[in-house]
Amino acid sequence: MNSTALMTFKSHIEGRNADVSIYRDRIEWVRGRGVSGKKLTAGLLTGGVSFLATGVRGSGAGTEMIPVKNISSVVTKRDGLMFTKIVVVASGNTIDFRVPHDAAPGIKSLLTDLVLGHVPAPGHTPPPPVQPSASPSQTGSAVEQLQQLAQLRDAGILTEEEFAAKKTEILARM
Repeated sequence: MNSTALMTFKSHIEGRNADVSIYRDRIEWVRGRGVSGKKLTAGLLTGGVSFLATGVRGSGAGTEMIPVKNISSVVTKRDGLMFTKIVVVASGNTIDFRVPHDAAPGIKSLLTDLVLGHVPAPGHTPPPPVQPSASPSQTGSAVEQLQQLAQLRDAGILTEEEFAAKKTEILARM
């Protein structure tokens, strides 16, 4: 197997954060351990009784992989104000990678090229996507967007770096 990743990114997969790597021959993702938001909420609402019943250990941790040769389709779908789902359909498996809108075109392009056999040269970096400017009526006010960003950061969906980048982008449009 090839060990040089063509692209790496963070994603939200099946309710958990994951580190995703795309190689010439496969897509791999690693989900870390931790307590999910659902489990934490249930624990708080039941005063810890649910933690006693089910344990605190998080589920879903581990590594998964899809060989590129098994991928039959790559589709993108908008998923809210800030995210896009990249749906990878492979024989026997479908996985949704939830990524920021601006990252989705590059990821989809790379996966499509790999599926079609257009293997990028080593060190290939997809061109940055062209972002259409959003009108205020489409996206709401900058204050609302910043509040939503902060909520996503506080919930652990966005990293501090992703939050800072989006905040800068929103403030630049003002």
